Amino acid sequence: MRRLLNAEWEPTVPALMQLVAAAGAPRLRAAFAAAGLDGIRPAQAIGLVPLASGGLHASDLAERLGVSRQAVAQAVTALERHDYVTRVADPGDARARIIELTHRGRQALRVMRTNALALEERWEKTLGPRRFGELRKTLQLLLEAEVAAQTDE
Repeated sequence: MRRLLNAEWEPTVPALMQLVAAAGAPRLRAAFAAAGLDGIRPAQAIGLVPLASGGLHASDLAERLGVSRQAVAQAVTALERHDYVTRVADPGDARARIIELTHRGRQALRVMRTNALALEERWEKTLGPRRFGELRKTLQLLLEAEVAAQTDE
């Protein structure tokens, strides 16, 4: 594996977190391919996660993902083209559409979960159970603090 960091550059913690997350993308792409799931990139797959509990309007999906409605529209169009999501009429508003997972979309979520659990297993082997548990608690604490800071603004 190529060296991601050099001695002259010390990345910030948020940058390190993004680098760690991005390092898992090749494995996820390979897992999608092995499952016969083409036409989906890890960055697009993130958009499926909020749909696991049910269909959403594009504006609600954008809000949950923290992205623009335009970004959601582009991602949904690509995901719909490859049968990961579908847009259905909102029974409460004939003008509105709800984005829902298809069978293929639910399959992609299962692949993502399996891949994430394998990644956690590798991290736990690297860190050991105690440090891995501390990492999980620390990340949860940071997430809670960021959410609280957003509501205070």
